[in-house]
Amino acid sequence: MLAAMSATPLPSRSPGDAGARGSGDACPGALRLHRADDGALARIRIPGGVLTPRQAETLGQAAERLGDGELHLTSRGNVQLRGLAPDCSAELAGLLDEAGLLPSPRHERVRNVVASPLSGLDGLGSVDVRPWLTDLDRLLCGSTHTTALSGRFLFALDDGRGDVDALGADLTLLGHDGDALLRVGHGDEVLRVPRADGPPAALTAAEAFLDSARDTGAWRVKDLPDVTAAALPAEVARRLRRTGTTVTTDHRPRAVDVLPPPHGPVPGGSRKSAALSVGVPLGRLVPAQWRLLSGAGELRLTPWRGIVVTGVRPGRSEALSADLAEAGLITGPGSPWAGVGACIGRPGCAKSLADVRAEAGAAVGPAGRLPVYWSGCERRCGHPHGEWIDVVATPGGHRISHRQGDLVSGTATVRNDPVALGAAVAKARGART
Repeated sequence: MLAAMSATPLPSRSPGDAGARGSGDACPGALRLHRADDGALARIRIPGGVLTPRQAETLGQAAERLGDGELHLTSRGNVQLRGLAPDCSAELAGLLDEAGLLPSPRHERVRNVVASPLSGLDGLGSVDVRPWLTDLDRLLCGSTHTTALSGRFLFALDDGRGDVDALGADLTLLGHDGDALLRVGHGDEVLRVPRADGPPAALTAAEAFLDSARDTGAWRVKDLPDVTAAALPAEVARRLRRTGTTVTTDHRPRAVDVLPPPHGPVPGGSRKSAALSVGVPLGRLVPAQWRLLSGAGELRLTPWRGIVVTGVRPGRSEALSADLAEAGLITGPGSPWAGVGACIGRPGCAKSLADVRAEAGAAVGPAGRLPVYWSGCERRCGHPHGEWIDVVATPGGHRISHRQGDLVSGTATVRNDPVALGAAVAKARGART
């Protein structure tokens, strides 16, 4: 049986906040539970968001047997179980281990890997990232050095379309002209290596970061001092050349437009297999919804709190779409829930100033041009990347802003009036400020 840790109170700062290593890494995991107002919380890392039907079924059983029955998707394509009993750690670990969801107890919190969810399905992209995903996870779990990575550190595997490149990962591999481009941090400079050397290059970069962070206390590349971060790509290239890897320096601006998969049938299916992109309102799945999904095929959880179901029999695709829509999921364009997200809010989080999920539901209207994210406090846990409307609960009401990367504009404050709040959010979503 895997060793498990009981739920313990966490420090006051958010598990998602960046910062120096002044205290231990407080990120929750599958073996280290976090105590929330609605019970203990487990975060299960799922590299690339890929779940076999058996693994998906196991997660559903764990949620119903040990928690409140619901599964919550995160902005990194992972799953959180909530409402857990503090003493369920060992039983949860056993269930996950048997399903192959805990290949290494020492690495379970560092397996943060997002991947292009449509890679290999729709004919787009320069490379199928699935072999990269398998290799990178194996390398991560096989390295003693990587156990020092923070639970915040993020890898991204982009097939060349730019979707997960826009998420601001610490290390990003991109497919391009038969090669792999390695982006270290957020700069435009990339290292070009042969495609097969992509995952080992990412591991080398992670280990180089850890050596650079030893004296700085940084959790992520963006936390490094500017001079140290600027020197890191050259240090990674030096280490790669020392191993005999062919490396050249290239220039590729980081993608800025976040491109989640459109909801509905995925183009490019064959006569034997189809895929369906499904949206999950607020990233929250009740047992009946999860059972429908887990019984339909292999799942790919996306960083936009959606799911791509693969391996669907073409003759079953239309009926499955209808069943999922009837269950409250998004299976086509035009849903008012498309692009609407929120943190857990009250009553699950003690720091939240409002029940932002209920407020988001009350304000749902015609689909807007921009996504909107509701946060119960200034920490803004799980907020999206790219361009969005930021709604933050404050002691006196809500602050609404237009955000595009680090740029903030069009800020307005709305008192606690549901009608006025809904109108202000709808206006902000529909027009660029």
